[in-house]
This record gives sequence, C-alpha cells and structure tokens, in this order.
Amino acid sequence: MGHEYETSRIEKLAERLGVLSNRSTGTTKQRQGTSAEVERIAETGRLSSYPDPESWHEWTEYDSTGDPTEYSVVPTACFNCEAGCGLLTYIDKDTGEIRKIEGNPEHPGSRGRNCAKGPATVNQINDPQRIEHPLKRDGPRGSGQWTQVSWEDALADIAGEMREAIVDGRGNEITYHVGRPGHEEYMDRVIDAWGLDGHNSHTNICSSGARTGYGLWHKYDRPSADFANAEVVLLLSAQLESGHYFNPHAQRIMEGMQDGGQLAVMDPRLSNTAAMADLWLPTQPGSEAAVLLAMANVIIEEELYDEEFLRNWVNWRQFLDEEFPNRQRDFHTYLDTIRELYADFTPEFAAAESGVDAEKIESLGRKIGTAGDRFASHIWRSAASGNEGGWQVSRTLHFLSVLTGSVGTKGGTSPNAWHKFDPHLPNEPPRQKLWDEIQLPREYPFAHYEMSQLLPYFLKEGRGKLSVYFTRVFNPVYTYPDGFSWIEALTDEEKVGTHVALTPTWNETAYFADYVLPMGHSPERHDIQSQETHAGTWVTYRQPVLREYAEREGEDVEFTYEANPGEVWEEDEFWIELSWRIDEDGELGIREHFESPYREGDSGDDGDGGEGSGPAKMTIDEYYRYVFEQEDGLVELAEERDMTPLEYMKHHGAFEASQNDYELHREPLDESILEADDVTVDEYGTIRRGEKPETASASDGSEVLGVMVDGEPRRGFPTPTGKQQFYSKTMAEWGWDDLEYTVPHYLKSHVHPENVDYEDGEMVLVPTFRLPTAIHSRSSNSKWLEEISHNNPVWLHTKDASRLGVETGDLVRVESEIGYFVNEVWVTESIKPGIAAMSHHMGQWKVRREDADGSEIQEGGDPYGKVTVDLDNDASQWGMRQVEGIHPFESDDPDSERVWWTDGGVAQNLTHAPHPDPISGMHAWHQKVTVRPAEPDDYYGDVYVDTDRSFEIYREWLDKTEPAPGPDGLRRPKWLKRPIGPSTAPGEDDAWYVDGPVGRPERWDPETRSPTDDGSSAAADDD
Repeated sequence: MGHEYETSRIEKLAERLGVLSNRSTGTTKQRQGTSAEVERIAETGRLSSYPDPESWHEWTEYDSTGDPTEYSVVPTACFNCEAGCGLLTYIDKDTGEIRKIEGNPEHPGSRGRNCAKGPATVNQINDPQRIEHPLKRDGPRGSGQWTQVSWEDALADIAGEMREAIVDGRGNEITYHVGRPGHEEYMDRVIDAWGLDGHNSHTNICSSGARTGYGLWHKYDRPSADFANAEVVLLLSAQLESGHYFNPHAQRIMEGMQDGGQLAVMDPRLSNTAAMADLWLPTQPGSEAAVLLAMANVIIEEELYDEEFLRNWVNWRQFLDEEFPNRQRDFHTYLDTIRELYADFTPEFAAAESGVDAEKIESLGRKIGTAGDRFASHIWRSAASGNEGGWQVSRTLHFLSVLTGSVGTKGGTSPNAWHKFDPHLPNEPPRQKLWDEIQLPREYPFAHYEMSQLLPYFLKEGRGKLSVYFTRVFNPVYTYPDGFSWIEALTDEEKVGTHVALTPTWNETAYFADYVLPMGHSPERHDIQSQETHAGTWVTYRQPVLREYAEREGEDVEFTYEANPGEVWEEDEFWIELSWRIDEDGELGIREHFESPYREGDSGDDGDGGEGSGPAKMTIDEYYRYVFEQEDGLVELAEERDMTPLEYMKHHGAFEASQNDYELHREPLDESILEADDVTVDEYGTIRRGEKPETASASDGSEVLGVMVDGEPRRGFPTPTGKQQFYSKTMAEWGWDDLEYTVPHYLKSHVHPENVDYEDGEMVLVPTFRLPTAIHSRSSNSKWLEEISHNNPVWLHTKDASRLGVETGDLVRVESEIGYFVNEVWVTESIKPGIAAMSHHMGQWKVRREDADGSEIQEGGDPYGKVTVDLDNDASQWGMRQVEGIHPFESDDPDSERVWWTDGGVAQNLTHAPHPDPISGMHAWHQKVTVRPAEPDDYYGDVYVDTDRSFEIYREWLDKTEPAPGPDGLRRPKWLKRPIGPSTAPGEDDAWYVDGPVGRPERWDPETRSPTDDGSSAAADDD
C-alpha cells in the first residue's frame, strides 16, 4: 500500500503564499502501490535514449502540458570547439524552427554525448543581435557605421580586388587567416586554385609548441591517445574539463579509470581534472620537461624500457654516428649512452626544479614503465604553449612513449594522422609555387606554422602589405597578445587594404573590417570534420539543417542563405562563388577547379545552366557527393541501406571508416618494392626511392618508402630515416647542434624562477586554461553559457594573498612588460604559491561610439557577454575602461529581460607582450608579472598598454632565432609539415629556396632585420 502525503511546515507556508498549489486540503493523494490509475500522455512503448534514425523525419515528442510536437530530426556537428561532436537538431514541423539540440548517437567520436557547448548552439542561432545580412562599412574603419549590401555586390567588389592583385603579380598580398577551421582540406584546394601562398592560421598562439615536439619525432604533429585501454594516463592539461577534444576524450579517460587505469595530471592548478586524478603533480611552470626526463631516468635505470621497440624503431645508429662516432656502434652502447646522458635528471633534480615531491615523480615514472605499451599521454596547449622551449615538453613526453614501446599500441598513443579521414577532392588543383615571407618568414624555419601573431609587427616594419585580408571565425584583436597593435595595423589602410571578416558573431576584429559577412553556426553550414578521438577513423558531416529540412519537404534550395535566418551564408558556397567571379573569363586557370565533376553547362552563360557544351559551376551537393563517393566503405554501407553515400551522410551525419587502428608502422610492404632499380636500402635500414639526399633537410630525388626491420620491409614513419627520431640531425644542420636541442632535453623557460624576482613581488601568470563552458571568442552570444561563466578572476594562493593584503573580491593591478590590467582576486589553495592564474576566453568588449551629432551608434555586440568600453589612444599609449556592464535588454527573447549578471570579465591578452619561441614559433603565453593591490584611480577591467614597448620586445625575441637559409639554401626542412605549402616536386620547388620566388615584394633586409634604406625589394619579385 502507499502512504498518505504529509506536507511540511515550509510547504504549508508556501501554499498559503501561493507559491505551491494547495495539496493539504481535500482528499489525500496516494503514492505508488495504490490502485489509483494514472492517465498516460504517450502510448506505451520502449524507452530509449534517442529516436531511432529510421524515424528522424517523423518524430513525435510530448511537452510538459501533454501536447505533441511533430519534429524532423536532422543531424549536424558541433562547431563550438575543435572536437566536432555530433548533434541532432529538432525542427518543429509547425513553425520550421529549431526547438532544441542534443547529441547524435550515430557519431563514433562523441557517441551521443555532448558538453554544455553543444546544446547551447540553439542560443547562438537565436542570438537577438546576430549578424543576418552582409554589411559594408560606411565611414572610417572602426567607426561602427555600416550599410547593408547584397551578396552579389559584396562578391563582385571583393573578387575585383583579388583579380587585380593576382593579375598584377601581387597575389600573395591576399591572405586568408583562419581561427576555427572545422573542415577537412576545403581551403587547401581553394588557395591552391588561386595559386597563392595565402594561408595563415591561429596555430602559433594555440598548439605549435606541442606540434614541433611531436613533429621532430615522426613528422605527425599531434597525438591520438587510446585512453580507454590504457593502464596509466598522463595529462599535461585540464583535459577532462577543457582540453583538446575534451568531451570524447573525457568519456574514454573515465572508461579507462573505471576499468582499473590510473590517471596522473601535471598542472600548477588543481583543475577539475587534477581533482579527479589519482595523482596531481603541481609543477612550477616550465619545469615539466625536467620532470618527464626524471621519469625517463627511472625507466632507463630500472630497465623498464621496451628493448624491441628501441632497437628496431629508433634512429639510435644515426645518433651514435653523429654525436659519438668514436663509440662502438651497437644497441647496448646506445643504452649506456642515454643512461649517461640523462643521469643528472634524477627525481631529486626534478623536484628542485618543479616543486613536486621526488617520491611522486619516481613512483609515477615506475608506474609508466610498468604499464609498458599501455601508457597513454596527451599535451596540446598547457606547458608546451606557455614556455619558451615548450616544444621540448611534448618531445620529452613522447620520449616516455618511445621508451615504453607504447607508440601506436592498444592503450598507447598513436600519431593523429592514423585516425584522421583523408578525403579525395574533386578537380584538385596542383600545389601553389610561391612562398610568402609575411606568413612564414625566414627567421622561423621550424615554426608550426605561420607566424600569425607577428603580423602587425611585420607590417609595421614594412615587410609587406595586405591587399585583401580575410579573417574567418578569427578574432586576433581579442584573442592574440597585444591586441592594440592589431588595431593599429587594421586601421591603417596603407598596410591593410580590404579587410573581410567572415564571422557568425560580432567580434572585436570585425569592428575594424570593411565587410562583415555573416557565416553560419554549426547547424547552418556544410563541412566535413574528422578528429583523433580514439583508435579509429570517423568523419562527420556538418550540414545546414534548415536547408536539409526544406529539401526533405520537397523545396528546391539553390544557396544555403535562402534557408538560413536572414541571409546567413556559409564559407563553402562563398568560396565557390567568389572564385568563379575572380576568374570571370577562365583565363586565370582558377575557374576550372570549381566546375562540376558531373555536369556540363551552357558555355555562353555563367555556368549555372544544365546540359550544354561548356562547364557548369559545381554545387555544394556535388562537392560532397564526390568526396563521399570516393570512400569505399561508405559506398558499401550506403548501398546496404539503399541510399547514395551523400544521402547516408545527410541522414546519419557521421561514418566510421575504421576501428582499432594500431601499430600501423609495422604494416608489411610488398617485398617486390625492393626489386625496383631506383630503390635502395641505406645503412640505417631506410628504404628509399631515388638518391639519398646530402642532408636530412632535403628531399630532392629521394622518397622514404619504409624501413627494414628484421629483414622485412615495413611501413615505418615519414621521417628522414623512416624511424622515430630520437636524434634530430635536421636540428643540427640548421644551427641548433647542441644536445639540448638535438635530443629530448630540458630547456629553462623564460619564466624559470631564476628569471623571476619573487622578493620584489614578481610572479608567473598562467593564462593557458579556459573554463569548460567558454568558446574562445564565441561564448558571448550564448545566454546559457554566459549565465554559467561570465568572469575570470585572478587565482592567488592564500600565502600570496596574505603577502599582498587582499581577499577574495578585492581588486588588484596585474602589471606586465607592456602595461597592466585590473581584476578581482579569487583566493584559493588550488594553485602553487608564487603563481597567478587567469582563464582566457573572458572579457569581451565593444567600443562605445558616437556619430557626428553625439548620439550613440548601436553596433552589434552580443549583449549577454560583451561589456561596453571607452578606448583612449595617444600615439603608442592605449587605455581601456569599462563604462557599461552586462544588463537586461529588450528583444524577441523574453530571457533577455531576465539577465541578472553584470560582469563580463577582463580582457587580459591585450596586456601580453609577444613571445615567439625561436624554434617552434609558438607564442609563449606565460607572463612574468607583478601583482599589486589596485590603486585609488583603478577600476575593474581597466587596461593600459604601450605598443612601442611591445614592438621592442618582439625585436628582442626575434634576435634569438637562427634564420634560413639552411642546408642547400632551404627556407625550411622539406620533410616537416607545412599547411598548403609550395610544391616540393622536382623542378617545381623553387619557392623552398631563399633565392627562389617569394611572391611578395619586400622592403625587408634579412641581414639587418630592418627595412632597406631605399625601399627596394630585398627578395625576388613574383614569378
């Protein structure tokens, strides 16, 4: 029997006040177990987490009132971080609107699960101040005055500027600068079709430190850890909450822990991830390589290494030949040599450098050695992006994988390319043949990749100019160090010609554009994306769901913006239309790469016609149809479902191309390859086609095909020896010939304690983490995410707070090399003493502007997360003061009048000086700062910066580099990765050499690193 419902005193009071319905009067209601009947809202059926894919277009759900809603469920992929998790959008058939968004269970990476950022996409779509139409500036750049224009007018104007630059031989004055790519190789073919070296990215403020360390080992520049099957996982980041691919990775890390695996985290903060770990190692920033080498020391000394892997898959012979030619050339000599090389890296030494207990370091090293090939690790940003020499952190981390033989194993760490979908593209153009030194200058031959953070300084020095500058989902004014130098460059029309901002939201950089072109959020665009989330390969199809729904309903949609809100478009179609107009007569050789692979049009029209004698313009469906038809497994699966491959991807949203991809380096090669006349095997067992190059940097006439192991030809790794590069002859050839550079080693950071005067109040600022609900610079138009996280206080340890006399909530001034910012303090013991920490991705702003009559200009600004500021500028002196915080506002969304928070955070990156690592090119984010109590005239959010001082610091760091040319006059080692780099084919590779074509007239003298006196070109003109 059930029991009678008894109300509490509080509930009775609430009933009298009308807060709760009156439940204490009348007939007593009964609980479970009685014979009372409950009327069902929905029919009896099987409970499931998600609708069956077969019913996605005809799906019914009941709301809280019991009323049914008919949905069409359309899959897409999230665009709010790099993971590309699957999403399902629920489109109300009555209204045609997206009602909600949840995970796609068909997605092999995310498996139907999402973090808060995925469902919050619906906020971004319904942002009351989103950009819905193309805008052109109508006043001085940065004035906040805009006029709505048509897509046709914008395309015609931009295409005309580009065509003129290309015809005049100034093609490399066109730059495409991307923040969040989100697609596989699409822009590669576009830029190659243009024939330009115009690709630039955000990588050097993100991940180039880690990329360089991994790339020196085996060319592959990112890790892919098999967390679910690991016995020991070591993370150098806050992976579970905010790291790289954190949702798919977090799932698998937790699965591994539930299965008995152990988790260790190296982080100076007690992040949420560290709090969940079995072992937290709160390292002094920059000391991580010393700690990792101490673990390597334990593994070597206790002989826990994998002898077979080291013997067969590491270039130890080359190491002995180059560095110890007088020693015996055998494997045991190598073991003795590395034991000697790392003897000083004891746990006690690492403890002194890091502040972590030596016993913990030793214990973890032993656990890793014991785990053997079930050791998984990951680093992406964190210490590798924070420190000068941070690339040695990822290199030493991978050294542990090499020692334990856990490279590519089940439960180990693989190269990312083993788990990435590689699409075959239609009408693929040849590689471009130019080198743009304003993207990748000769000072940084090892940079991974373009030196984007230095663009304002390159322009200031007169190294070149930009005629057409695209910023795509990219916001350097806010995201990059020293954003005021970016404002100086973007407002100088002699340095930057036409600036086109392709963006789904207003941002600080778009305010200084000539065109702001609205691009779609994840449910409003086409892309394919593939990421290394586990030991398998998948591809997801990001699609504009309202367009797909319209087509399901029988409508004919030509362009995506016809189905999206307003005229919101997508980049994929934009680039097709723009490229078609650049080459209006086909004479530039661009248009042919955007022709349909299936249809011919009327040669007398613009190529949009049907059958005819001339080429037809490729449609977006034809592009993806072609890509999907080249994947045999997808073709087979689609045929089983009586679908075309494109139909399958539109319906399911994702495809798993392979599973359990382990130890691909051991794959056997056909032995007949050894019989070819032009194939040789050198003294290191490297199988080559063509003559062996004179240096490790060159590749002329030589192609590494594999490596001999125990007399058998194997796939190996794409390196100069076909093996793991413990020793980098390439580094030695380019002037970095000390052992601390050529092998995994410890480089002291620019914020090493010996460089910080703690007695004078100096500290290390760690800004390399984010809160898990933050989306780079795209959180501010999401009401749900902003309500959860909207400020970024300075973390201070209780000892430092006591020393400064401040408490939680007090204001402090944080002084950097170039200025200061004012923020509140959060006092905690979750951070090491002497360290200050502050989350990035907070503190977005818009400028208060007035027109000629003094009335305020209402420029878009994501009112859920952007504060309003005044900017003061006197020559190189810049100041910012917040004049209006977040507040309720009127809109079509009733929630906008319920905004309760006023804080939008503080923009710290503006005060960061440029710190380009001399080898990786990575901006070293850690800052040496002085934290003081705020002064009487300081206000929350105040920022001050001197851009002249910032330029001086840029030049100081530039002097640390070893510029090209390298061996044979090369600009960069050919075997290292470079996105959309020039052709390396013999006879087509002139751009790789300093005397070859650079494609941009320069006024830069590489000897003095300053502009030439007469303003003449210091390098070859366009070829």
